[in-house]
Amino acid sequence: MRFSVGTGKESALKAKMDSLGIKETDLREKFIRSGKAGGQNVNKTSTCVYIKHKPTGIEVKCQKERSQALNRFFARRILVNKIESLVLGREAGERKKIEKIRRQKRKRSRRAKEKMLKFKKMRSEKKNLRKLPTTE
Repeated sequence: MRFSVGTGKESALKAKMDSLGIKETDLREKFIRSGKAGGQNVNKTSTCVYIKHKPTGIEVKCQKERSQALNRFFARRILVNKIESLVLGREAGERKKIEKIRRQKRKRSRRAKEKMLKFKKMRSEKKNLRKLPTTE
């Protein structure tokens, strides 16, 4: 494996793959032409990377960058994170984000709403007092 990233990141990815028991031979890798922005480079070269982990059946498609080598690295990193969350039974980071948004959008309680409206009313009164009186 050789990607256009620092050796530290590359060795960290390799170590994580080894710790989870992911072998390069278990991965099926294909390259597809990207359909996103990137100009002539994207239209002429196959920069999008598709990886499938045969034992688990997990599939990853990555077209973050214009470089195929970087996309190969990012795709492997995404795949490793997915397998790690599957193996260790952790809740995926994406799931946490969705839950956080759901909590934020939840309806306020009546007391919280009254408190918020009270502060809005105080602020508007303060602003109204600052206005200069108009002479007619």
